[in-house]
Amino acid sequence: METCRKYNLSPALLSKWKQRYLAKGAEGLKPAYKRVDPEVRALEEENERLKRIIARQALEIEVKSELLKKNSYPTQEKVMLTKRFADRAPVQLLSSWLQLPRSTFYYKAHPGQRGMKPSTHTLYNGSLITNEEVVGKIKELISGPYNAYGYQSIHDDLRALGYLINHKKTYRLMDFHKLLLGKVIRTSGKRNWVQYRKILANQPLEYLCLDIKYVWVQGEGRWYYLLSIMDVFSRKILHWIFQKSVRKMDVINMFRWLHTVYNLNGVIIRNDNGSQFLANQVRSFLIQLEAKQEFTHVATPEENAYIEAFHSILQRELIERFEFSSFYEAKQHIEKYMQWYNYERKHRKLGRITPHQKWATGLSCSTDKQRDQVAGAVASRPNDSIKNQTQNRSLCTSLDTADPDTYFCLEVEQENRQALHILNNNSVQLIGG
Repeated sequence: METCRKYNLSPALLSKWKQRYLAKGAEGLKPAYKRVDPEVRALEEENERLKRIIARQALEIEVKSELLKKNSYPTQEKVMLTKRFADRAPVQLLSSWLQLPRSTFYYKAHPGQRGMKPSTHTLYNGSLITNEEVVGKIKELISGPYNAYGYQSIHDDLRALGYLINHKKTYRLMDFHKLLLGKVIRTSGKRNWVQYRKILANQPLEYLCLDIKYVWVQGEGRWYYLLSIMDVFSRKILHWIFQKSVRKMDVINMFRWLHTVYNLNGVIIRNDNGSQFLANQVRSFLIQLEAKQEFTHVATPEENAYIEAFHSILQRELIERFEFSSFYEAKQHIEKYMQWYNYERKHRKLGRITPHQKWATGLSCSTDKQRDQVAGAVASRPNDSIKNQTQNRSLCTSLDTADPDTYFCLEVEQENRQALHILNNNSVQLIGG
């Protein structure tokens, strides 16, 4: 202890030196680390610094040489270059070389749309209805030929009708369905416009015309859509669908059914410029069937006067005389009316005969080639479409002959008439859901 006080040493350090001396002798008291000259150490540090500078400059040249391979790099490729060299240099340095903001490098796209999910229903007179029904009402409001309403005017009309909806949702629905003012439905290819307003049809299945009619159902407080297709020669309604909305797939399914039953090869089909008929899929499908589609000029309903006249008759004789309490009641009335119109109602323009009589007379007076075309539609159908073959068996039978088989076919036709409407009913349920 006296030695520690004399030389100002701690007892622990003196004990440590003593243990080293006893273990290794004088060698144990020598320094264990290598002494480095301060000048040499400074030179080594400078050498390391220069190496880092050279490596960074080499990396910078390599990165910028990648940039010189193209005149300009999009942001996404700059991000990929940064990720490629991220293990060799800091992101901050690479971003400065590539002139890429670091926020862009670290940005991660958010999956899906931000914020709350848009509502799927709208309050109407105290009850919730789907947005599809609101869109249908909007289409009805802007369906006029001279209507140029924007979303603000449509919003005011919807509020006046009892819809609890704000202008933002009105804009969103109209923007999603491309109903905003100034947004036009774009279709590929030129349209074949109507050349003559009056149609001179000489046989059945030469000209067909179709259009959509709005039907008000009082019990449900909403509109439904009735799509009818007419044979111009006989004024016979060949098919119709009645449902909440009519889309392009509904039109395609209707033409597919008509082609299966009647064969639309070479038939001229006239319609207006509704979005359902303008759809590229509908036009392509009719091209595949080798049917000729022609469009009426805008705001010219008189070019489609035959189906417009039928809808006027339907409005006067059915819709204005009955108040429908439900969709199914309206559907039953329309089905019965179509049956009555085709088979019992006499048409003055046809010479006071029914459309079906005109249809049958036209087929009986057709040439053999025309009759073979209609009969070929039946023969070309699949084997499982027995109903269609039975329904169209009487189309090639003459009503002017007194052959007993003729009357037998007419009796079968009376029974098949109900089967035809049952099939039509099933088709409407299949298409309309």
